[in-house]
Amino acid sequence: MNLFEAVIHTFGTAGTGGFGIKNNSIAYYNSAYIDIVIGVFMLLFSINFNLYFFILLGNIRPVIKNEELRWFLCIVGASVLAIALNINHLYGSFGESLRYAFFQVGTVVSTTGYATADFDLWPEFSRALMVGLMLMGACAGSTGGGIKVSRLMILIKSSSCEIRKMMHPRSVNLVKLEGKTVSDDVVRNTQIFFLLYMFLIVASTVLLALLDEASFTTSLTSVIACISNIGPGLEAVGASGNYGFYSAASKLILVLNMLIGRLEIFPMIMLFHPNTWKRV
Repeated sequence: MNLFEAVIHTFGTAGTGGFGIKNNSIAYYNSAYIDIVIGVFMLLFSINFNLYFFILLGNIRPVIKNEELRWFLCIVGASVLAIALNINHLYGSFGESLRYAFFQVGTVVSTTGYATADFDLWPEFSRALMVGLMLMGACAGSTGGGIKVSRLMILIKSSSCEIRKMMHPRSVNLVKLEGKTVSDDVVRNTQIFFLLYMFLIVASTVLLALLDEASFTTSLTSVIACISNIGPGLEAVGASGNYGFYSAASKLILVLNMLIGRLEIFPMIMLFHPNTWKRV
């Protein structure tokens, strides 16, 4: 890359925006070195920025003990390994499949949207795993989108507590995050957020199917890619496709999804709620 291209891609990586200046995105450069550099920094910008503040203060212990960071790294590592094994037959060596798996997992989980390979051509297992990573997104307090790892942790832990409570009604089960008890209000808000998130995805997918003749996979992943602020989805909106075929009404729905995904659901509800505009 020349200096101008390097600066542009740096901004696209730091903001997890994903816009480049080449039609083939990062695949244009066909460089393992560039893939690794951008891939590593996409993951770094997916981490809670509060942890970098601790590092600047020289306090590494909270970073090492951060539960969300451990979950995030474990999920990314397991996903890269699983996809690399699944796509190994498509590439010349395991190292090459690991390179492409690492970059595509990084670009999806960070919601950046760069591409070095058309993952829509990968086996169904890899495609399904990529969609799951699209929904999850990055860590809280990062520049990434998606549901966020911390919310996923609360949902999993609260579900586990409810199951234990059903089996042992007299037991005391608390949801804990970072060793601290999560209040019932936070758990309830997280559950409501998740329900609204899923409802918006289902409703938007149904509307796209009603307005345009795209396949179910195209419609669903279009919505997920927009509400998670990623960009590429599967099939017609994959890494080698675009959203140009959608009607104006469908594009407005996807624009609304992008705004909701970037500004969060609750602030958008408050913005359009009549009580917000009433004079006190």
